[in-house]
Amino acid sequence: MSEPIGIDAVLERVREGYARIEPRAAYDAAETGDALLVDIRYAALRDADGLIPGALVVERNELEWRLDPRGSHRLPEATGHDLRVVVVCNEGYASSLAAESLHRLGLHRATDLVGGFQAWRAAGLPVTAVTAPG
Repeated sequence: MSEPIGIDAVLERVREGYARIEPRAAYDAAETGDALLVDIRYAALRDADGLIPGALVVERNELEWRLDPRGSHRLPEATGHDLRVVVVCNEGYASSLAAESLHRLGLHRATDLVGGFQAWRAAGLPVTAVTAPG
């Protein structure tokens, strides 16, 4: 049995498998329709920090089910394996693991946002507040 590795080494290995994207480039790709931004942050973070306008919100535990183009639970946005998905988490760690999982499903253009939502906001890119229901 091989020696266990830590999460930092896992992230390094995962990130070697694809090119990550910076906030401004992700914004531009989404604006031109070249990428689908997918926010996997949990509700408390979205409520506290806001949303990226136009991003699809998919809880992390549903991501593969919702974006698998062959899956019975896919969203309408899951149009094919060539879809360029940019996964957004809070700081750019969980999104790397999620992007790698999407690669295993055949979404070969999947990537994640360097620095996550926090980097998006720090770059001065659009954010909208979450409005309370009712």
